Amino acid sequence: MNILITICGRGGSKGLKNKNIREFLGKPLIKYTLAAAFLFKERNPSYDIDICVNSDSSQILELAGRYDVTCIKRPEELARDTSPKVPVIRHSLIYMEKKLNKQYDYVIDLDITAPLRKVTDIETALKKAIENKGVDVVYSVVPARRNPYFNMVENRDGKMQKIINTNFVARQQAPKVYDENASIYCYRRNSLLNNLDQSPLDGSFDIFLMKDTAILDIDSEEDFILMEILADYFFKGEFKELYDYVNNMN
Repeated sequence: MNILITICGRGGSKGLKNKNIREFLGKPLIKYTLAAAFLFKERNPSYDIDICVNSDSSQILELAGRYDVTCIKRPEELARDTSPKVPVIRHSLIYMEKKLNKQYDYVIDLDITAPLRKVTDIETALKKAIENKGVDVVYSVVPARRNPYFNMVENRDGKMQKIINTNFVARQQAPKVYDENASIYCYRRNSLLNNLDQSPLDGSFDIFLMKDTAILDIDSEEDFILMEILADYFFKGEFKELYDYVNNMN
């Protein structure tokens, strides 16, 4: 089975400039995602696995180029603030298949701003995608801390209202909902090329649960600081293998 791992990151960010290569606990943030990809490849020798990094940033590509990955220069039209990620992953797939003259079965995308993941999480995503042949993509989630059926509101036509009008008086009564933690996405190759346009939600999808590490979308200085505090705690425990691997990378 041929598997492509994509790691995609822009150089610019309105929220936090150069966050993808900023030092995170003493190492560039992207190294934690590279380490997860390498660990997955080492643990699954029965698969033919390639890893690529797609970016518009020469700094990101220079850093990634020190390791056993293919570096892809992202075209300008896919590197804008409003550019969706699925076309970037598709661009990576097309580039790699042409470059290596091979066809992949699955594409696993790992987000740079989610440094807390285990090899078993990636394996779970792939296993579920293989077993559930009716979906285009399987992606990671965590239990939501807020619930639109119970304790979330919105401004609708100038008036604050419930998002979903229900009579639930306890969280336990409301349907379970999940937060996309933007960590792992496993795409079926043909779906990525033919079924999905801008978003993984454009087609048929399934989910799998990851450990809730109170993961944050790193879009500000405060997010980065809080994520470092959380990671410093978790890297001493069940994520220690990943942290050790990062520290052993040249």
